[in-house]
Amino acid sequence: MSTQPLPLDGITVVAVEQAVAAPFATRQLADLGARVIKVERPDGGDFARGYDTAARGLASHFVWCNRGKESLAVDLKDPRGLAVVRELVSGADVFVQNLAQGAAARLGLDAATLCAAHPRLVAVDISGYGESGPYAHKRAYDMLVQCEAGLVSVTGTAEQPVKAGIPAADIAAAMYAFSGVLAALLRRGTTGRGGPVEVSMLDALAEWMGHPLHQGMHGAPPPPRTGLAHSVIAPYDAYGTADGEQVLLSVQNDREWRRLAEQVLVQPELADDPDFATNTARTANRKRTDEVVGRVLARLTGREALDSLEAAGIACARLNTVADVAAHPQLAARDRWREVESPVGPLRSLLPPITLPGGPEPSMGAVPALGEHTDALLRALGMTDEQTSALRRDGVIA
Repeated sequence: MSTQPLPLDGITVVAVEQAVAAPFATRQLADLGARVIKVERPDGGDFARGYDTAARGLASHFVWCNRGKESLAVDLKDPRGLAVVRELVSGADVFVQNLAQGAAARLGLDAATLCAAHPRLVAVDISGYGESGPYAHKRAYDMLVQCEAGLVSVTGTAEQPVKAGIPAADIAAAMYAFSGVLAALLRRGTTGRGGPVEVSMLDALAEWMGHPLHQGMHGAPPPPRTGLAHSVIAPYDAYGTADGEQVLLSVQNDREWRRLAEQVLVQPELADDPDFATNTARTANRKRTDEVVGRVLARLTGREALDSLEAAGIACARLNTVADVAAHPQLAARDRWREVESPVGPLRSLLPPITLPGGPEPSMGAVPALGEHTDALLRALGMTDEQTSALRRDGVIA
C-alpha cells in the first residue's frame, strides 16, 4: 500500500463547464486527486446529461467525463447564485470554464478578471476559436472544428471525407487544458502566482494536424484520403480473411517486405521484383501490392493470418469493434478495468492512462447526480438550512 498522496491531493477546482472539452479536462484533475466542484444549471444541468441514455439510463458522454466530481446546481444569472460561485472560487486553486464566448466575461468569471482578483488562482478559458479574431464569436462544436482544422479533409476514403468517430477537437482542447493547468500549478509553486490559461479547440486540433499540415505548408500536396491505407506506405491496410475478419498489417521498410514475401506470402521472388522491392515501387503499384497480399490472407482465418504475420515479425492487428475493445485481452491482463459508482449503480470504467508506479491508484470517484452536493457545499460556505430552502424555492439552486 503506497503512503504517497495522489499528485493533486489538496487542490480544489471549480468548473463552470458543459459538454466535453472542459469536463474531460477536469476529470483528469479529479483522477489525480483534485477536488472538482462542477457548477451546473438547476434546470437540467450540463446539457451532456441529455445526449443519450446508453449507460444504463445515464448519458455516455457524461459518465465518461464527470466521475469524481461534486455537482453544485446553481443559477449564475441570479446574483445570489453568482455570489456562491465567486465565494467558492475565492478559496479554489483552479477555475475552468467553457461557456459560450463572452458569457464568462459578462459574469466576471473570465480568467483575466479572476486572476486579477486572486493572484494565486490558475484560471482556464476554453473556447472554440480563441478570444479574438474573426471567428471568436462563432459557434464551435466538435464536428465543425474538425472541419475548420482540416482533419476531415484527410480522414475518410478518396470518395468521402468523414469526421473522426470520437470528439477529437474536444479531446485535444481538454488535454491541452489539463497540461496547461499542471504547468501553471508548477509555476505557481516557484513564483507564488497562478495566472490565466487559454486553450481553443481550433488551436489544439490544428496542432494535431501535424505532418499533413507541414506537407501542405511547405509545398507538397496534402496527403490524400486513403481510408485505412497509408498515403506513402504500402502494404498498409486492412485485408479480409476466410472467416470474415479484417486483419491490418503495416510494412514499414523493405526488410520487412522481404520477410512478408518469404514467410507469409510464400512468394520469395517478390522480395527482389522491381515492382515491389522498394516502398516507392509498392506505393506506385499499390493496387497490385494489395491484391497480392489480399489473395494470400483471404485463404487464412483471422487467427491464422495474425499468427503468420506475428511469426514473421510483421506489425499487425485485428479491426476490433467497440465490443471487442471492452473484452480486449490486453486490457484484462493488465487489470485496467474498475467500477465507478453512479446514480444507477456501479458502471465499468477504464483506469486513466497515466500510471504512477509505486504511487496510489487514481481516484475514480462517483458520477454525480445533478445537484447532489449543493446542500453540503452551501452549508460549508456558512448558509443556514433556511437560506438554502429559500434559494431552492426561488429556483436559484437544485
